[in-house]
Amino acid sequence: MTDQASFSDEIVDGRRQRGQNNRARIVAAVLDLTKAGVHSPSAEQVATRADVSLRTVFRHFEDMDSLYREISQPMEAELRQIAGRPFQSPEWQGRLIELVARRCEAFERIAPFRRAAEAQRHRSVFLAEAGQQFAAILRSILAEIVPKHLAGTDTFEALDLLLSFPAWDRLRREQGLSPERTHAVLEAAVIKVIG
Repeated sequence: MTDQASFSDEIVDGRRQRGQNNRARIVAAVLDLTKAGVHSPSAEQVATRADVSLRTVFRHFEDMDSLYREISQPMEAELRQIAGRPFQSPEWQGRLIELVARRCEAFERIAPFRRAAEAQRHRSVFLAEAGQQFAAILRSILAEIVPKHLAGTDTFEALDLLLSFPAWDRLRREQGLSPERTHAVLEAAVIKVIG
């Protein structure tokens, strides 16, 4: 009896491991497709890239929103790691300049995913809410750096715009600037705004 039970447990463990491997391959496939510039990967593309059946994709992820939720976790962890570093400057102006560098670094890393999220935002409740949360978090980080008397002023709104993903993305994609030049342009603009 114990041999049968042990054999049965091995089968269950094998299936569980295979399921975990398939799930990881599906997530990796979405990340790979997104990095390659496929902003709206279909379930079929994901299945092909992951080398699993379409049915397997939907067994692990009931819809694309559940898949988007899963792939957003590593992105959020990476952003938290960048945002969590202590600032070096004792003055708010210096911390603001450090923030420009951090945003440029973070945006460079997550650009394919943000672009894909924007392309899918109208079809996904999760991505629409995540986009609003992302903007709110960026705004709150800025609010912690600048003096309180700037809250709600035109200066604050201009800084929020300059330090947004859309501003960075326009410089990088539509104006064709390098990462270094984008950083320099945003830093110069922020310095002009704060005087």
